[in-house]
Amino acid sequence: MANLVFGVRPVVEAIEAGRSIDKVYLRRGAEGQLLGELRELCRRRRINTQDVPVEKLDRLTRGNHQGVVAQIAEIGYISVEEMLLRTPADENPLLVLFDGVTDVRNFGAIARSAECAGAHGLVVPMKNAAPVNAEAIKSSSGALSRIAVSRVGSIRNTVKLLQAAGIKVIAATEKGSELIFDADLTGPIAIVMGSEERGISREVLKLCDKQLAIPLVGAVESLNVSAAAAVMLFEIVRQRIH
Repeated sequence: MANLVFGVRPVVEAIEAGRSIDKVYLRRGAEGQLLGELRELCRRRRINTQDVPVEKLDRLTRGNHQGVVAQIAEIGYISVEEMLLRTPADENPLLVLFDGVTDVRNFGAIARSAECAGAHGLVVPMKNAAPVNAEAIKSSSGALSRIAVSRVGSIRNTVKLLQAAGIKVIAATEKGSELIFDADLTGPIAIVMGSEERGISREVLKLCDKQLAIPLVGAVESLNVSAAAAVMLFEIVRQRIH
């Protein structure tokens, strides 16, 4: 596969060259100085690692992987700070934060809606998140190749960073006491979309400036997360263009 690098030294060189790495797979139980240095390098560069059986590595590549296979990111990532700097001065920032969205197709669909709504970027956690892979790009109809994406170690810390920058962080949750149509969404906004099953984590939810709900009149209790994101995004668009 073209998006894989294998072998200890090639993986180290790829990381040091600044290539965006989604994940490094390491053979479970493998030891040695070079592997130890690779683990430390991944820790410093905040690259996600996973210990796996050798059979998984053998399935990923027939090459001499030496117990190490790295999955190269399909897109380039930027920092949240860079994302904000790239926002045009005459536009209010609009970001989407993901807190536990693990389904690739939902992630791709949200990315598509975000790009169509003119959002300035997506923020995804390094762990417990849908991979930004070819399937996600396909599900987004190519939007993931056009919208900025940042990968962070902590969504909670990112919420605090955005709030310090004057951005209101909005939780999209059916538990919200205020409806999205009653809230002022014209200023700098970041919306948080939660897990398909559990919603937004309690730790992130309590940090948000507002918890907004989408009114539902049918028997089903909640929308699919990608549908909910689209409703949120285009209510923001509606308010901003009027």
